[in-house]
Amino acid sequence: MRGLLVDFGGVLTTNVFDSFRAFCTDEGLDRDAIKRLFKDEPEALRLVRALETGSMSEDEFGERFGKLLGVERHAGLVGRMFARVRPDETMLDAVRRARAQGVSTGLVSNSMGEGRYERATFAELFDGVVISGEEGVHKPQPEIFLLGAERVGLPPEDCVFVDDLRENCAGAEAVGMTAVLHRGADSTLPRLEELFGVALR
Repeated sequence: MRGLLVDFGGVLTTNVFDSFRAFCTDEGLDRDAIKRLFKDEPEALRLVRALETGSMSEDEFGERFGKLLGVERHAGLVGRMFARVRPDETMLDAVRRARAQGVSTGLVSNSMGEGRYERATFAELFDGVVISGEEGVHKPQPEIFLLGAERVGLPPEDCVFVDDLRENCAGAEAVGMTAVLHRGADSTLPRLEELFGVALR
């Protein structure tokens, strides 16, 4: 394998759903209210996809998603949902180490509006960047994975994709990539070291 493509939220950061649970607790909701809404309410997923592809603003998403969720204050909803997300320095360092050892590295991320990324670090981390809101496609659509491979200059078959959602891993595998379902650095990094033959810790 020659290319490492990674998700952002939940792979290069702490668990996104932990932040969602904390937000729900702050708002006086059941801690899994957001997760349940994604699972049970098709309109919630439709709103997320619209935000991810840049066809809906954060403000409009906040108003419409907030109503579904039963939250009274809609202003700044996305920022509040993600407020507890922090960088995962172990995973970030692993990407740096991979790149320093000749692995082509790329970001393939479904965006949740502006301000979620530390773009100042992109130049040192990635050879290519694909963010759904800037491209108009989202994971697990095949086009976004193919674009990710193109941005790092490799065929999909030479790329490993890391994501914390099974459906996105399945989407990457559908275009010929090898996928790693991320459940923490302790399990992901040994698998990547095996696939690339380089030390990442």
